[in-house]
Parts: sequence; structure tokens; C-alpha cells
Amino acid sequence: MAAVLELLPPPPLSAAGHRLTMASPSPGVASPSHRLTTFRNSRGSSRRRPSFSCKAQTTKDFAISRRNAAALIFSSYILSRVGLHDTAIAQQLVELREYIDTFDGYSFKYPRNWIEVRGAGADVFFRDPFVLDENISVEFSSPSSSSYKSVEDLGSPEDAAKKVLKQYLTEFMSTRLGVRRESSILSTSSRVADDGRMYYQVEVNIKSYANNNELAVMPKDRVARLEWDRRYLSVLGVENKQLYELRLQTPENVFEEEETDLRRVMDSFRVNKIAV
Repeated sequence: MAAVLELLPPPPLSAAGHRLTMASPSPGVASPSHRLTTFRNSRGSSRRRPSFSCKAQTTKDFAISRRNAAALIFSSYILSRVGLHDTAIAQQLVELREYIDTFDGYSFKYPRNWIEVRGAGADVFFRDPFVLDENISVEFSSPSSSSYKSVEDLGSPEDAAKKVLKQYLTEFMSTRLGVRRESSILSTSSRVADDGRMYYQVEVNIKSYANNNELAVMPKDRVARLEWDRRYLSVLGVENKQLYELRLQTPENVFEEEETDLRRVMDSFRVNKIAV
């Protein structure tokens, strides 16, 4: 039922008089989402109005049932949540820039804000300027000592994954006391890209543990702690009788947030024939 307010002259103070208190609704708050800034909507600030007396009359002309009101509020909430979700997905995709090496015969895409690092040991190396453990690089076999015909020369994707993991563990070998590494192959796959070439994709996880006090005499004083937990994604391809490998390194917690973008980078890797 709605109330129609009829203005009357202010009556003397008495118990029979009725006063109507208008409560302004609380401001709505948009639910936060990944990579979205929370905005608060506010109604205008309340203003003082001259006091008046009113007499309530009931009418059915503008009545809204509680059920209809609840349904309206619920549908508005659902629509707002869908809009926020779509916006979050749209913002999740970062802009990629293409890197093309015509001299060595490969190309790939990488996040636009990543910076190139010289002298990192790889043929090319890019790094996230904010997450220093996140990077991308490309390496390939020597043209004078390799004669690959196809990536299938490595065997199955599972065979290739074992070789990739072994290579990673060799590179990360440490001479420090109390250092222990745990590794596992997460997934292997093969695909034929739009250039007609076969590519292998390998994903491994490596965790590094170290004792907090490696020189302690008592074992109870040497407690192993997690140093880092990373995911390594490799894409392997063959051209020019050489084996090419695109490497992506990222912390596991970052991978969960940027998986879509990192897989776009993996899918962009191509090996190309070198013009003689």
C-alpha cells in the first residue's frame, strides 16, 4: 500500500499528531572484481525541508507488492553482476606486441609492457618490470651440430617433457647446503599451427626448498622453507634443421591470474624458414 500525503496546517503538539521521517537509502557499492577499481555511487546529500503535518490515506493505485519489489531488486543485482563479470574478462586480456627475428627464424608475441634484457644468456629475453620472476625467452640448437627434421624427432610429447624438465633441473642445480627441489610434469600436448608445423607444449612445476639455518648442528634447528614455486611453460618447434624452444617462467600464484594471457603468448610462437 502507498501513502498519499495531503498538506495540512501545522496542528498543535499532541499525541494524535503524526510525523513522517524520510530515511535516505544507503549508497550502493559495486562488488570488487579482479583488476577492477571499486566505485561507490552516492545519492545527493539530504536537505532540510520545512516541517509539516500530514495525513495518511491509503490507495491501491500505486501499490507495489513486496514480492514484485524483491524481484525487481534481485534482477537489477544479477544484471549488474553480469556487467562487472564481462568487464573483468575484457580487462583481463593484455595487449601483446609481436617480436620477429628474421635472421634466426622465429617470432612470438609478448605483453606490451615487458622490457627486453640484454646479456641474459638466451637469444632474446623479456621480463615483467613488476614481477621479476616472470619472463620469456627463446633458445635454439646450433645449426652446425643439429639436423632436426621435425619436433617428433624428440619422441612423444611426454618424452620431450622429460628432457625439458631434466634441462631445467640441471640449470637450477644449486651447491648450497640444505637446498631441495621438487618437480613434476603438469601437462604435455601437441598441435599443428596455422603454418602447418607441429609444435609440442610442455608445462612443469618446480618448487625450491631451503633450510632456514643450514649450518645448524641439530636437525630440529634446520627447518626447510619454500623459497619459490614456479611454473615453466615450453613450446618446441623445428625449422632450418634446428630445435627452437620458447620458455615462459612465472610464479604459480601469478599464473593463476594471468593464465589466459600466457597461453596466448604460447600459441603465438612460430618458427620460420631462414632466407638464404
